[in-house]
Amino acid sequence: MDVEILARVQFAYTVAFHYLYPPLSIGLGLILVIMEGMYLRTRKKEYEQMTRFWIKIFALIFGLGVATGVVMEFEFGTNWATYSRYVGDIFGSALAAEGIFAFALEAGFLGILLFGWNRVPPAVHFISTVMVWLGSMFSAVWIVVANSWQQTPAGYRIVGEGLEARAEITDFWAMVFNPSSVDRLLHVWIGAFLAGAFLVMSVNAWYILKKRHETIAQPAFKIALVVATVFSCAQLLTGHRSAEIVAKYQPTKLAAFEGHFDSLAPADLYLFGWVDAKQQRTVGLAIPGGISFLSQGSFHAPIRGLKSFSPDNRPTQVNAIFQLYHLMVTIGLILIALSLLGVWMWYRGRLFQTRWLMHLFVWAVLLPQIANQAGWFAAEMGRQPWVVYGLLRTSEALSRNVTANQVLFSLILFFFVYTVLFLLFIYLLNRKIQQGPGVISHEENEPYSRRENPLMTPSS
Repeated sequence: MDVEILARVQFAYTVAFHYLYPPLSIGLGLILVIMEGMYLRTRKKEYEQMTRFWIKIFALIFGLGVATGVVMEFEFGTNWATYSRYVGDIFGSALAAEGIFAFALEAGFLGILLFGWNRVPPAVHFISTVMVWLGSMFSAVWIVVANSWQQTPAGYRIVGEGLEARAEITDFWAMVFNPSSVDRLLHVWIGAFLAGAFLVMSVNAWYILKKRHETIAQPAFKIALVVATVFSCAQLLTGHRSAEIVAKYQPTKLAAFEGHFDSLAPADLYLFGWVDAKQQRTVGLAIPGGISFLSQGSFHAPIRGLKSFSPDNRPTQVNAIFQLYHLMVTIGLILIALSLLGVWMWYRGRLFQTRWLMHLFVWAVLLPQIANQAGWFAAEMGRQPWVVYGLLRTSEALSRNVTANQVLFSLILFFFVYTVLFLLFIYLLNRKIQQGPGVISHEENEPYSRRENPLMTPSS
């Protein structure tokens, strides 16, 4: 196989595997803040138990996310040396900011979050929970900023020529607030909140079906349901805004998203369909002029199609991009419907008695993850053939001395290692879920000094 294809497959595989975990960390972090906040407000032990339980799950997910994220930074240097030199100033500043504002924050409070129960005052532990969650949020900020700069470059100049050319920052804040960064960040954050919320609902729906830990499972499910309902609806707004940015700055990507080929013709909004790239047409069920209306406010507004761009400046896998994009949108609508149905059943007092609905929530944990993956793949494939849109082609970004056999060998190794890691993660996650929240013992409720100092007696 071609070294470019192998390098792209390897990076896609490692990124996709890594991206299973950060959204769960961010979303679960928000749920933990709410749970512990409810405990501080009410002092009910149910909230303390659920918080302690989900912190254990958070620690497992957080650890896998850190371990799998390191690999990608090495890939920049091994497989994508030209790219690394070209965007080194941009990525370097963003990754440095991530280390200062995200990793330092998480590292400073993670120990207190995991081991600080009864060793620090409750308010301090709550602050630690908030800080760890904010650290995960800030980490996403700088990664999305760096990626968004590749989509809509701003605040830079090109110095050097040929293979020595590189992008140099001229305005740091223009780079940070490039045209797509804020909207894409909100979209990513909300996707993460949904991933965390549906994980919590899935586990607690299973407990409810099995009639286990119901005094903890029911309030935890309600907390996650509120989060899911609010943010599944909000995702419609951020998705629409992101699509408007794509329409303005990346017209080839929008055309691929919707399978729109005709030059300067109204673009239909496909509910589902199939793209025939050879015939350069799309068949399916569509709302005539729907994309024109959403992006321009008129059903008759012309939208540039793929035919208006030269073949070497537009993505080739149009049908895959089309299907992935529509899969993301479809799942988003399903999450809204499922969340609102849950709220309606809650309002009618039948939420936990409707077993078929609990079964749906058990399996719905997969949907946000699929949507997150599909969205990223559609965005990255739709950017092709550019690794930095309009500036650097993917074919020009490769390392010059890496062979296809070397990339293939490392890809096979990654496959086996990540398979083992994933199986270990599933095993440990299932083990913790099977164990359940448990009951906080009297000893665990006593202050750390009283439990650990053998010189102190109960009467002291």
